[in-house]
Amino acid sequence: MKKLNFYKKVIALSSVLLLGACASDEPLTDSILDVSTPSKTALDTWIDTNILTPYNINVQYKWNQNVVDNNRFLAPPLQTKVQPALEIVQKIWLESYKTIGGPDFVKKIAPREFVLVGGINLNTTGTITLGLAEGGQRITLFEVDNVNKKDRANVKRFIHTIQHEYIHILNQTKPFDEKTLAKITPTGYTSNWYATSTTVAREEGFITDYARSNINEDFAEMASTMLVNSKAEYDAILAGITNQTAVANIRAKEAVVVKYFKDSFNMDFYKLRDEAEKNTTAVINGN
Repeated sequence: MKKLNFYKKVIALSSVLLLGACASDEPLTDSILDVSTPSKTALDTWIDTNILTPYNINVQYKWNQNVVDNNRFLAPPLQTKVQPALEIVQKIWLESYKTIGGPDFVKKIAPREFVLVGGINLNTTGTITLGLAEGGQRITLFEVDNVNKKDRANVKRFIHTIQHEYIHILNQTKPFDEKTLAKITPTGYTSNWYATSTTVAREEGFITDYARSNINEDFAEMASTMLVNSKAEYDAILAGITNQTAVANIRAKEAVVVKYFKDSFNMDFYKLRDEAEKNTTAVINGN
């Protein structure tokens, strides 16, 4: 009982001391952290009007270390380059699919976020990563600072990235015919794809060097390469290949892509290509 009384006295004394300490504390002041909602810039308003509201796609262009690889030397894009890059995406990718696939196509099947990075994403192999598609929900686009809307080759290179990554997202929704594609050039795939030039890869039945990395990239490269080239440009690529077996194999892969779009989405792939070509020309001409 004495021990119990002792404990009660200690607890009571502690409570008094605690109350005394609390009573002598200075009143709380406002936080030095800025927790207010930042005001929207003209760029933010443009993004809301042209990307977020019509397509439900968020755009991150300000630095956020939680959405990039912090082990790489990456940086946010120049703000003067953000809208030009997004105008390319909007006109060539979004509007082309909207016209051919229907107004709700991209709304239903699309990444929910773009992350824009200014500079180069260099790999240890010496190759460069132009874009990433993560779980079908986010597409990261690199080299935004290098975008030049007046340069056709530059625009095609940039839009090739998103066309390629979007094909992966479509494939996650509805898989392509892997068995048929795998039979066309079964021995040509390699993890050392970067050791072969695109010219050599084409002579082996692959539309680009990266298409040799695996069957999924082969399909995505076939589709995206066709989407960034006009029919005449694409035919010229094939005409430059001397190995006719390789040409036949690329044509066979083309057929897999065309059938996939028709069977999976009831979409005419050649019309999509032509629409993308028309919109590419419009971008370069400043329309």
